[in-house]
Amino acid sequence: MSKPIVAVVGRPNVGKSTFFNKIVGRRVSIVEDTPGVTRDRIYAEAEWNGVHFALIDTGGIEPDSEDVILSQMREQAQIAMDMADVILFIVDGKAGMTHADREVAGMLRRTGKKVVLLVNKIDNIRNLPIDFYDFYELGMGEPIPISAANMLNFGDVLDEIVASFPDDADTEEEDDIKVAVIGKPNVGKSSLINALLNENRVIVSNIAGTTRDSIDTPFEWGGDKYTLIDTAGIRRKSKVNEDIERYSVVRAVAAIERCDVALLVIDAQEGITEQDKKIAGVAHEAGKGIIVVVNKWDLITKETNTMRDYKREIESELQFMSYAPSIFISVHEKQRVFEVIKLVKYVAEKRALRVPTGQLNSLITDATMMKQPPSDKGRRLKIYYATQVGVKPPLFSFQINKRELMHFSYARYLENRIREGFGFEGTSIKFVFREKGEKEE
Repeated sequence: MSKPIVAVVGRPNVGKSTFFNKIVGRRVSIVEDTPGVTRDRIYAEAEWNGVHFALIDTGGIEPDSEDVILSQMREQAQIAMDMADVILFIVDGKAGMTHADREVAGMLRRTGKKVVLLVNKIDNIRNLPIDFYDFYELGMGEPIPISAANMLNFGDVLDEIVASFPDDADTEEEDDIKVAVIGKPNVGKSSLINALLNENRVIVSNIAGTTRDSIDTPFEWGGDKYTLIDTAGIRRKSKVNEDIERYSVVRAVAAIERCDVALLVIDAQEGITEQDKKIAGVAHEAGKGIIVVVNKWDLITKETNTMRDYKREIESELQFMSYAPSIFISVHEKQRVFEVIKLVKYVAEKRALRVPTGQLNSLITDATMMKQPPSDKGRRLKIYYATQVGVKPPLFSFQINKRELMHFSYARYLENRIREGFGFEGTSIKFVFREKGEKEE
């Protein structure tokens, strides 16, 4: 179920974000670039030689002074240690090794996790600078010279990453529905979890999340098994001038990767913020079921159309996941808390829905008759055949004449028609387009 997680760690200005952006922006990786997902990405789904993984950039934090560098490096390293299967430790080959590099290397060595040491800003790997060999002192195995700006040696790096994944990665398959409770600090995530468990207490035990910074709590409701993944322990460290918004998102990634359905909890009084959009974008790109839970609804002054107008605002702010249902609750007043789990089960069922091929192709035929496929230079898009090839999330394969003719707007039109015909509320659906005669990967 869950993909391996790769975290990128390093002090400021060593090229972490450049490395991340090159992986995301080039065809080294298969990444869904959905219009409407907030920019300043720190998460992406990547693929190399058929192996999929989640890539996280923990960087982008500029310290106020030299005294803060080490504290922030420790914080980045701690996040990577908490969640990652593989840690990419990037250092600056031009600047040479620093005290901060040594300190963090010591922390990473003690984790026992796989660490790949990348020495960036090396423009000629056949003529390495003398300072390069100093990085062997970090005790992290053989350093790999790279140039993030020029994508130099990226193939070797990706080979090393994939070879380092645990053998059981992406094989977890259980019958319980895993529910991640995500969102900013202080929106009521812990209160919601406590309310759900207190109201529906059957079997409850706390189990530390596997190599993740979360607590898993199994319970039963209505004869079905669930596991709540609590990410509520996100708090500002008192002595570190950290970017709490970034860390909230990074901490949520591991829980999202492990879940079936994500509950995005927002504060009714604050509305949708940029941080909410970032967290929602991670769940959307990961293909998870998503429910927007508007908490503290009891504090909102109501008029005739208050809820309707609020839903419209959510849809406007989160256009890229307009399929996600919203529910308005008050944990404090215990309003509609039961309904959350009912909605979770409904969304989980939609995410696992499989459409008969005959019905799918009949719908596609009707859709193309109602709205003619796009054309370019006299050549029109033709859809020969469609079939559903996967679930969780639903994945559809289309055989077409020319991939370049499938405009994003027409793909979105087909998605809307499939949703209208078969449901899929609460889950993203993904498309793969193959030209006639092209073999499946």
